[in-house]
Amino acid sequence: MNAESHHRRIAIGFIWVSLFVLVGKLAGAAKEMAIAWRYGVSGTVDAYVFIFNLVNWPVAVWFSVLTVVLVPLVARLRRDQPAALPRFAGELLGFSLVAGLALAVLCSAAVWWMGAHGSGLKGQAATEAVQMAVPLSALLPLGLVISVISAWTMALGQHRNTLLEAVPSLVLLCILMLPQGILPDALVWGSVAGCALHAASLAWPLWRSGAITVPVLSFSSSGWRYFWGGIGIMVLGQAFSSLTAIVDQFFAATLGEGAVSILSYANRLMTLILGLGAMAISRATLPVFSELGGERGAEVHAMAWRWAWIMFGAGAAGFVLAWLLAPWGVKLLFERGAFGPDDTAAVVGAFRYLALQVPFYFASLVLIAYFSALRKYKIVAASGVANMAVKAVLLYLLAPSYGLSGVCLSTVMMYAISLGLFLFLFMQERQGRVHPSV
Repeated sequence: MNAESHHRRIAIGFIWVSLFVLVGKLAGAAKEMAIAWRYGVSGTVDAYVFIFNLVNWPVAVWFSVLTVVLVPLVARLRRDQPAALPRFAGELLGFSLVAGLALAVLCSAAVWWMGAHGSGLKGQAATEAVQMAVPLSALLPLGLVISVISAWTMALGQHRNTLLEAVPSLVLLCILMLPQGILPDALVWGSVAGCALHAASLAWPLWRSGAITVPVLSFSSSGWRYFWGGIGIMVLGQAFSSLTAIVDQFFAATLGEGAVSILSYANRLMTLILGLGAMAISRATLPVFSELGGERGAEVHAMAWRWAWIMFGAGAAGFVLAWLLAPWGVKLLFERGAFGPDDTAAVVGAFRYLALQVPFYFASLVLIAYFSALRKYKIVAASGVANMAVKAVLLYLLAPSYGLSGVCLSTVMMYAISLGLFLFLFMQERQGRVHPSV
């Protein structure tokens, strides 16, 4: 199979995944519209976003690690030990379920402690955050299980998991549209119900086809030997990389009531752009890069270089459109009910700064897929640690003087520096200067 056929696979995969991501992001946008209509920029949204992001942090880490480690691993097992796949999937589900339950207990305790000793939230937001902690902690075991099933579906070369990511948003949207008073804490319990239905809709087709089994509490599968070999360093890197969003909200919480809400609305709108690219890029390129592996290194390297610049150009175009359409988009999506014109202006300002990250982020994703496919996990992990270090310094320098704009700019500068690091290592690897064990 020639190089052009692989480029075609990436392009076709990118198109299909982009369409599915678009459906999910439109559902997410509709959900955010409902939240803005019902709650506006308020202490309730501050509390919900604060707790949701804390709970979602380990889930995001787990899913990112599984996406990078599991796709090449399943490709290897399908080739060498296909009979071991269902058992390994069941054991991975069992491990994720137990880990999620343990993390739920820890999360509830941590939020209670922050409520007593200070988290940056004040008044109504601080009180509601403590009340939301226990029910929203249920998202941890559900989220870790969903991560396994979703990554497994992707590893099998299927894309329905991307389409089904719209389920939680659609469920929450329907619940928020009910008359107030019918369901207490609609924002919280709608999120939990949506996550539960998402897990069931993902698991059912794989279970019926025999691709996975029910959760099993053991480590007898031979797949674990390869799994542990790559996961440790990746967990470290992804934990630091995704921690940047948590640090952002702690800084935003100190800027007064509504700051976390404004940052959240801007970030949610940003995901309509980033999500279309991020999931489509990684899910289209990683399987192809993994299949070719190290046996055709020069071909994969050229392919990655070409697609990195294609995605940088696409990201630059996305930034220009986002900047121009931001006022219209925020007004269309959010300005109704409790969300007024002043809130629109604040969200537009934050969003425009965040949009600067798009070209750097898109290009970096292609290079991350390249290094992951070659199992050079230390490079990917090191980038996560470096991102957190750069982010911390930039927040310290920018946030006190520029407020929420400084928080947004720190994200942009972090991704620009990260892309520069990846490009340097990419060129070094081409010249054979990156050690194979890296």
